[in-house]
Amino acid sequence: MNNNKLGAKKWTILVLFGLIGQVAWTIENMYLNVYIYKTVTYDPTAIAWMVALSAIVATVATLTMGALSDKLGKRKIFMSGGYILWGLSIVAFAFITRNNVAMIFPHSDVVILTVALIILLDCVMTFIGSTANDANFFAWVNDVTTTKNRGRAEGVLATMPLIGMLVVFGALDSFTQTGNWLTFFLIVGITVTIAGIIGLFVIKDEAKPKEDSHYFKDLIYGFVPKNIKRNWLIYVIFSAIMVIGIAQQVFLPYFIIYFEYYVGITDYALILGGILIFASIISFVGGRLVDKYGKKRFLVPATVFYILGMLSLFFFGLYVKDDESVVIILTMLGGTVMMGANLVALVPLNAMARDIMPRDRAGVFSGVRMFFFVLVPMVVGPFIGSTIIKNGGTQYLDEFGATQYVPTPHIYLAGAIVALLTFIPLVVILKTNLEKYKEERHETNTSND
Repeated sequence: MNNNKLGAKKWTILVLFGLIGQVAWTIENMYLNVYIYKTVTYDPTAIAWMVALSAIVATVATLTMGALSDKLGKRKIFMSGGYILWGLSIVAFAFITRNNVAMIFPHSDVVILTVALIILLDCVMTFIGSTANDANFFAWVNDVTTTKNRGRAEGVLATMPLIGMLVVFGALDSFTQTGNWLTFFLIVGITVTIAGIIGLFVIKDEAKPKEDSHYFKDLIYGFVPKNIKRNWLIYVIFSAIMVIGIAQQVFLPYFIIYFEYYVGITDYALILGGILIFASIISFVGGRLVDKYGKKRFLVPATVFYILGMLSLFFFGLYVKDDESVVIILTMLGGTVMMGANLVALVPLNAMARDIMPRDRAGVFSGVRMFFFVLVPMVVGPFIGSTIIKNGGTQYLDEFGATQYVPTPHIYLAGAIVALLTFIPLVVILKTNLEKYKEERHETNTSND
């Protein structure tokens, strides 16, 4: 048996749960923002708060449920059951509207209460989704992959957020354009639930129960100073991904709003679809090259192109806005470079983190990972973007006298500036001999056991 091959069944689970999970996260990360903006309020601060609070919930869920799945040695029930409930929670968004809230609470501040209810449901949905996807699917992938095939697996997984967006943009965006949010949420929710049901029949647990472990000890394992010191390189790698994530979250929550309301392109699905297709191809090829030529070789070039891609979107949006055909072509080019480079940078970073991660602590480190991957980026990034939009963006009063804030290209400039900080942890990673690090950590673990 060749342990370097995952096999058709495992690839099927990896692709199915990876893709459908990212379809669901596309709704949470992008379309709920549009839903609030189009149906409730134009204030970007509401979006920033929703993103930030859901990031906190996602981190708590991943940390607690990842440690629990490590102890129990079970991923299947959390993955499959989680996806079933995740889908149902997505459907529930269709029923939180200003009209429904006004009928049930006629004397309330309808806008504030509607936003609050959407954020509350988003937190519930995020807890379920993070338990299923971020904690247990992440740990399951670690369970079934090896150092020889993780680059390939990460290359495929890295494309899933973009393919998920592409599926939503291509197949479902028309429902949001016509205001048919009920159908939109129903289709996505039912699809996620069906994936969970399929998982009940095809997923096999490969982790072993940790009968002698202590749950609460495992829960804080990744935040204990001696364990951080023992696994310090994991935290450096996570820090690099954190900075990349902050840079992305400066503009990503306002991505669709920017195209529709600043650039003035209502058929943005075509542009974004093109970006996502080409970026996914770049990521897939990049994953195979990482396995073939080594992980470190791609870090600096990918980060440089990531920054250049954001800068290009800034300049294209600022100086060629009035020529729509040119904007479309240049935006697709700059967006492809930005997204593709982002993914190529993440592939070796994620693969290196998995390579040096203690196998019996995969669930625990999925929670630590969320602190760096989600919590900090999604708390810090959106508020940077919101501040830029409210203080330097386009503003005007609509027919009801409410102030509309429209994102400008400066959100990409801010993202590029933040991304420059990535080179600080990258220098440390590039100077570290991974094999020597693993040997030294093994000796440290043995002496401490």
